[in-house]
Amino acid sequence: MARKRIHVWISGRVQGVFFRGSVQTEATRRGLAGWVKNLPDGRVEAVFEGDAAQVEAMVAWCHFGVPMSRVDEVEAREEAPPVEELKEFNIRFGRWND
Repeated sequence: MARKRIHVWISGRVQGVFFRGSVQTEATRRGLAGWVKNLPDGRVEAVFEGDAAQVEAMVAWCHFGVPMSRVDEVEAREEAPPVEELKEFNIRFGRWND
């Protein structure tokens, strides 16, 4: 399995519409690890790591989001996976810079 890691920033109406929870559900369903969090500027930030095809499918999913969302833009950057692979997918809460 080819492993891939992509860091994304999603803008539009993506906070307050259960976007993070849906990202977590969808990423977990696809067997991906990573995290998702809200940003103070109204965007959602996420990292997806795992099977390359599933990571690409997750990025494509982010372009549509959930029914109550409105995705205006998805910025995606491929990154080298860290030395220690992520093991699960989490929603990050708390300080904005976590």
